[in-house]
Amino acid sequence: MAQSPLTAAEMEASLHSWLDTEFTFFKVEELAVELAVLARNEQDFILDWIRRIASTHITLAWQFGRRAPALLPRMERRLLEAWAVHTCDVFDRTGLQTALRVMEEVDSFDDAQHKNDAAGALFEDIAPILGNFVCGLSGRRLRIEEGDAAWTDGERIVLPPLIAALPDLDDNFRLAKITVALLWAQTRYGTLRADLAGIATAYADPERALARLYALETLRLTARIARELPGLYRQLQRLRELLDPPLPPGWRRFEASLDTDQATLADSLSLLDAAYAEADCPQWSDQGCLRPDAIAAARAARLDKEKARLRIKLAELLEEHAAAQSTAQSAAETPPDLEVQPRDENGRLDFEITLDSAPLAPPDGVKQLLTSIYLDFGEIPPEYLTPAGDGEYDPTLVFDQPEDPDAVWHGTYHEKGAELYPEWDHGRQHYRKNWCVMREKTVLPAYDDFHRHTLDKYAGVVKHLRRKFEALRDENRLEKRQTQGDEIDLDALIEALADAQDGSEMSDRLFVRLHRAERNIAVAFLVDMSGSTQGWINEAEREALILLCEALELLGDRYAIYGFSGTTRKRCELFRIKTFDEPYGGEVKARISGIRPQEYTRMGFALRHMTRLLNRVEARTRVLVTLSDGRPDDYFDVYRGQYGIEDTRMALQEASRTGIHPFCITLDRDARDYLPHMYGAARYIILDDVRQLPLKVTDIYRRITT
Repeated sequence: MAQSPLTAAEMEASLHSWLDTEFTFFKVEELAVELAVLARNEQDFILDWIRRIASTHITLAWQFGRRAPALLPRMERRLLEAWAVHTCDVFDRTGLQTALRVMEEVDSFDDAQHKNDAAGALFEDIAPILGNFVCGLSGRRLRIEEGDAAWTDGERIVLPPLIAALPDLDDNFRLAKITVALLWAQTRYGTLRADLAGIATAYADPERALARLYALETLRLTARIARELPGLYRQLQRLRELLDPPLPPGWRRFEASLDTDQATLADSLSLLDAAYAEADCPQWSDQGCLRPDAIAAARAARLDKEKARLRIKLAELLEEHAAAQSTAQSAAETPPDLEVQPRDENGRLDFEITLDSAPLAPPDGVKQLLTSIYLDFGEIPPEYLTPAGDGEYDPTLVFDQPEDPDAVWHGTYHEKGAELYPEWDHGRQHYRKNWCVMREKTVLPAYDDFHRHTLDKYAGVVKHLRRKFEALRDENRLEKRQTQGDEIDLDALIEALADAQDGSEMSDRLFVRLHRAERNIAVAFLVDMSGSTQGWINEAEREALILLCEALELLGDRYAIYGFSGTTRKRCELFRIKTFDEPYGGEVKARISGIRPQEYTRMGFALRHMTRLLNRVEARTRVLVTLSDGRPDDYFDVYRGQYGIEDTRMALQEASRTGIHPFCITLDRDARDYLPHMYGAARYIILDDVRQLPLKVTDIYRRITT
């Protein structure tokens, strides 16, 4: 049974709860009257989004409420939602004024122009899929980014927020995929090698010349895709028949000339004069646009740096080659002969490096450099193959250097060198994209006696733990219902005899056997380093980690230890204590001893980063253990309260979806109020006394990994 519409008074009460400020300047009463005439489902839709947007900024929520009643009759709700979320994302990135302009732009929507928006492919939905698609293509690794139109500068492919040229969602996705393929082809097959702006200025009308050159290149690249990606080309043909007019008659000769395996950018340039004279110029819905200035800027920034990087890498290869020779003298007397041969086999670009006529598989870093240079020149220039001499380049100027995580806080803040993570806004019911600015730091080692004192303090416990973990390492598992084994499986035998009495065929799986358990486990420990761990808690955490490491070394499980803390979303810090590949030696022991309380407990970014690290490790079982003393929190921030709990819960769900098993060990006696919601009923343990932590943590580890 449909609910009755809300009255103006009921509407006003709800709006006041979300839009009231110290200075009440919104005309809430007028908005309530306007909304009161709508159907109940329309009222609920608008009020829900006003509430969500108000968690970002109440002015945006007010503007949405003012515009939404007029937009509902002519816009699909899916598009209205996308517009609202996009406005909030713009606010997150660039502030209120830009977001308000986005709000205002919705009034210019035209039904005819946007009739397919309901079936449009949203960037945020298709970008991950298209990112994987373009990674599988040959050539330079390209990023997928959101922008105002479809274009590429040779290092990234930019797509608009919405692709909605067709009334079918799947077709709009295919259109986006074809556009990405054509933009990739520009980088792979030489469109971007020329000075496009310079070529265009040689004509009386540079824009006309550039448009025709782009059309010629689109014909050439379409022919390439027909040969390299025939399945995609068939989709391209079908969509062009739906969206684009036939090729003008005068352009058919150009199409025939460029439809060859050997056609290059030079062939398109040779046809440009004739194409410039044509009155018509074809434009295709999948071709995107050409941005010569952006292409030139990206290329200029890339060339010198990649030349230096390749020469340094080649020098390192030669140094390794020399070290492998029988004597250093023979290596010095006969300098090795270095050759690089590009190979383009069925559209796949590869390189063969030979040293003294012996093939050498180039490392991935060298292969990527060679690929990028080849795409810029169509060859590897000879001067690029001269190994760098000693001291010829300063590596700190040539290679990207990790930023000092502390130096960025001196002077104007910037995000260079940081990793950006989303954060779940439960009020908005969407992610805040690139919201948390995270940097990894290494814990400053403390070379003291803490490790030795801990082992002395818990000497008896350590012996007990070692015995238990040695038994766990050598643990055998009894496998039942086997066709062969050392003993009879009585349960299976009884069932088989019962089957025989019924006239059924007896099973031959009547034995049990012992099977040595093979452990294939990777565990990441995430340690709370917030200021609230000061004193006993910090000491107990460090002692627990030392005892745990001593036990884990017996098992052979791969494990990593990181700490986390931060102050606001702009300063999220993850502290390296032990990486998966690092041995448990003096340096790691000193870092454990050096763990000190820092700032606050913003947790979502740390869980997302550890999920990424864990998923890079090959293991049958992956476990993420958080060691904390309290609920998610931050400095005078919306993260306090339900927002932080919901973001942490979402980060844990993201980890679980990738196959990671999250678990929490907490010292917060009030954790029963929020941990079941975040982790689930069986994925946490609460220790009432901090002094139990060193004694319990290894038992807990055994429980969650067996």
